[in-house]
Amino acid sequence: MDNLEKLIVLAGGRIKCLRCTAKAKGSQTQCRKAALRISRTQKCRLHGGKSKGPVTAEGKRKSAIAPLKTGRFTKEAILRDSSSRVTLRQLRDAMVVLAMAQGMKKLRGRKPAAYIPIETLQDVWEMKLRDALQRMERVKPDEEKIIL
Repeated sequence: MDNLEKLIVLAGGRIKCLRCTAKAKGSQTQCRKAALRISRTQKCRLHGGKSKGPVTAEGKRKSAIAPLKTGRFTKEAILRDSSSRVTLRQLRDAMVVLAMAQGMKKLRGRKPAAYIPIETLQDVWEMKLRDALQRMERVKPDEEKIIL
């Protein structure tokens, strides 16, 4: 650690404790908070001092198999959100092509991965056909439920 202060004096000089060793990216100044006693890396709670993380092999194994607290960033959720963005983007483009909304322009910027541009009436028809085929695939009847 280069040029970092080890101690910080708090409460008018009555308390001396270790200082957080985190540095700002831009100015390279040291954090002004006190480090937590439980921190292995001498960091304050804002810079990760409270989290010790798994240390033993057993702890690391348990952490690896632990369930997610939220399903927000699972592969399925990311794929579902991406397909929703594609659909919304294509519907907006179709509205522009069909002149359904006055003054509405096509969105610029980064497009979702599976985005197919809608620029002509033929593209609108193809989009609707793809959508209908996808719906038919999702609603296939179960052969097991057929009673003779």
